[in-house]
Amino acid sequence: MKIKIIWPGKTKDKNLKSLEQYYLKKINQFISCQVIETKEAKGIKEKFIEKIKEKESQALENYLQDNYIICLTEKGEEMTSFEFAKFLEKLSISSLKEIAFIIGGYAGLDERIIKRANFLLSLSKMTFPHELSRIILLEQIYRALSIIRGRKYAK
Repeated sequence: MKIKIIWPGKTKDKNLKSLEQYYLKKINQFISCQVIETKEAKGIKEKFIEKIKEKESQALENYLQDNYIICLTEKGEEMTSFEFAKFLEKLSISSLKEIAFIIGGYAGLDERIIKRANFLLSLSKMTFPHELSRIILLEQIYRALSIIRGRKYAK
């Protein structure tokens, strides 16, 4: 099984980018994982939020084939780290070839992407900046894989 994580735009903060690379490297010790940064909607005023989501969704859809799609959204299910590990483990023993995690930009995800999802996941009831959500997801994937492999991981 492979994992790909898709989000619009590049991470601008160099400290967060460094953390992304750190966790991505750790995840790849367990499983093939790729981050795909799609085209970010630029030059559109914030008051046209639906147009922003539509434009970013078009770019995201280019990377969605026959993947098991997990969208991060506040509408999603919350899990503990152990529940998330069991969830990923269950997916890994199924016949899935690839899991695609989708994180929206600052405007969120267009409803048509959410409707394509096989599962909706929420990181928390709290709101996080989208760039920080990327780090949290990567860390939780690494934590889940560590739990699945029986490795100790700091609590």
